[in-house]
Amino acid sequence: MDVSGASVDDETFYSNAVQYWSEIPPTIDGMLGGFGHISQTDIRDSKLLLKQLFNSKEPPGREYALDCGAGIGRITKHLLCDFFDNVDLVEQNPKFLSQAEQYLGVKLQEKIRNYYSVGLQSFKPETGKYDVIWCQWVLGHLTDLDLVTFLESCHGLKLNGVIIIKENISSSDEIDKDERDSSVTRPLSLYREIFTKAGLDCYRQVKQRNFPKGLYTVYMFILRPQKLVPE
Repeated sequence: MDVSGASVDDETFYSNAVQYWSEIPPTIDGMLGGFGHISQTDIRDSKLLLKQLFNSKEPPGREYALDCGAGIGRITKHLLCDFFDNVDLVEQNPKFLSQAEQYLGVKLQEKIRNYYSVGLQSFKPETGKYDVIWCQWVLGHLTDLDLVTFLESCHGLKLNGVIIIKENISSSDEIDKDERDSSVTRPLSLYREIFTKAGLDCYRQVKQRNFPKGLYTVYMFILRPQKLVPE
């Protein structure tokens, strides 16, 4: 099952998304599809997840995080900068990254090291650099094949490092396709299949609480590269 096998090819799938986001204002409401009012609720549960992670038996370090699909830096500002000394942002829309510099403000700029203006299908995280790679509401813009490839490229984490994914989940066992913004919403079963293909173990799975009725169910996944067992 691969969204690239839909009615459009990969190039069109990605170019349509670029076109859609080029017309979206660089605001919180724009980043959240008109649901800017859920931001605090979203951040609250994400903070709880990170606090619990850092209190676990083998916590990741707190030196460096990567914000994937960063937009104008909402998650960097309200979540990652509270926990990490350094943050990189990767976002395909240069207009959003330009706004991020203003949105984050002078004080938080001290923690920002790099702004990467590139889509995740073309991005490979630097090996041995990140303690946490955070991906939220962006992976629906990748084909299944490119998602597996991207997650495989995230294996080079620091000691005890993790990948955290926070995404909408379809209510059925089928993919929901949104032609408007050229994205897909995957079922849990497909995410589990993708994680396995990418060589990742799901260390923890948590459901987002208190979102308004009518929105997709949202899950957070904490992933670690599978440990190789000697033969």
